[in-house]
Amino acid sequence: MEDNSRPFRSPHVPYSGRYSYSRAELWADGIVHAVGIVLAITAGAALLALSFGHAGTGEYAAAVFYVISLLTVLSVSCAYNLWPLSPVKWALRRFDHAAIYLLIAGTYTPFLAQLNMPTALLMCLVVWAAAGLGMAVKLVLPGRYDRLAVVFYLAIGWSGVAVAGEIGRVLPASTVWLIVAGGIVYSFGVIFFIWQKLRFQSALWHGFVISGAACHMAAMMDLLVIARP
Repeated sequence: MEDNSRPFRSPHVPYSGRYSYSRAELWADGIVHAVGIVLAITAGAALLALSFGHAGTGEYAAAVFYVISLLTVLSVSCAYNLWPLSPVKWALRRFDHAAIYLLIAGTYTPFLAQLNMPTALLMCLVVWAAAGLGMAVKLVLPGRYDRLAVVFYLAIGWSGVAVAGEIGRVLPASTVWLIVAGGIVYSFGVIFFIWQKLRFQSALWHGFVISGAACHMAAMMDLLVIARP
């Protein structure tokens, strides 16, 4: 019988000891990713089809970008987490962690587009500049500042609190509650993101990601379709 008590390490893949997942854990993670990708395609297509003609040009473009960013995150994550231990896996890790910043900024954009121009422009610049910095660090300095990156993810994700008053005045209450619910789900999921030794940790973390994304997808559907005359 294979001894799984010690994590396999490769001299070619930094931190390879983190990737000692059992076959059951890999299957669970693969199923979670598959479900997430199917739901993202289905819900994203429905959002874009139903909001066409209801949303303004800028709003619709932002919604398209959100759907693309969500599918990018889930696809890259699936490739990275299920790829066999190798230098390719380490390279995919860069894009997986960088894509998280892309999703955060992509999620914010459709909602910020509802605010008045000075506020919307300023917040978009702040969010995208922070996300761009985070992506650059992940791509250029892989494996560095990982703990700080978790704090940075959360800081960008909750930066909308700075304009919470205006968001509450402009967006429907149901949309706001769905946005907040998504943020809470993502934030709670971070516990499993950093809990590396927990069995099925990766599948649990990605389950929270999909649940948080579902809340935000529902918020966009509410904002761009349901609440529109």
